[in-house]
Amino acid sequence: MSTEDGGMSHEHGGVPASVRAQLLATEHWGLLASRSTAQGEVLTRISMFLTFTSASIVSVALVGQATGFSDTFVLLAVVVLVIDMAIGLLTQIRVMNVAHEDLMYVTAMNRLRAAYVDLDPGVAPYLMSAHHDDEAGSVQTYYFFGNRGSFSHVAGSSMIFMTTANAALIAIVAGLLATLAGAGTAGGFLAGALCGVAFLSVSAVHGYRSYRNVWLGFKPLSPTPPAGD
Repeated sequence: MSTEDGGMSHEHGGVPASVRAQLLATEHWGLLASRSTAQGEVLTRISMFLTFTSASIVSVALVGQATGFSDTFVLLAVVVLVIDMAIGLLTQIRVMNVAHEDLMYVTAMNRLRAAYVDLDPGVAPYLMSAHHDDEAGSVQTYYFFGNRGSFSHVAGSSMIFMTTANAALIAIVAGLLATLAGAGTAGGFLAGALCGVAFLSVSAVHGYRSYRNVWLGFKPLSPTPPAGD
């Protein structure tokens, strides 16, 4: 049963509004716990990647000193860097998955806030997080003071951090392989730079498209009203 202003009544199907509020709060806390767990897990994965990469590079340097930077050292360096690169790519995939999961949790909690507002419209002015489960609502929840912080949030995100780290590793591996193939120092530097920039560009385009596809296939229940309404 709906009220005259379009909101839900204080009772629905014979269930008191207080019970509905408790059910919504329980779901809200579950989403918060899942979001916190996902964020903690991905930060641990990034720390593991950085620790493994740092340790492997130090190990390669020690082997290089012990072997006089022989051909065996070069082969070992390539193998270790390729392993680091593979682990970095797997970590980047997980970071992207968690970014989508985080957006999912934020959107779900925005929808729950819409239900809170339906139960008590008077709470709406006190909610800084959005109570609309669309793209505009997610942007407001991520940054309460408008969308001016969107670029800095993206640039400083874990996704960009991992993409940059992997681009550096790919550039090093590509430059090293080009040098071994006889391209010389300048050729190796150029090959590494091109591969690194190409990886950054492809990752950026892929990330943007995956983000847009989320909203293209999503139908909000409480979309943000047009400006001026």
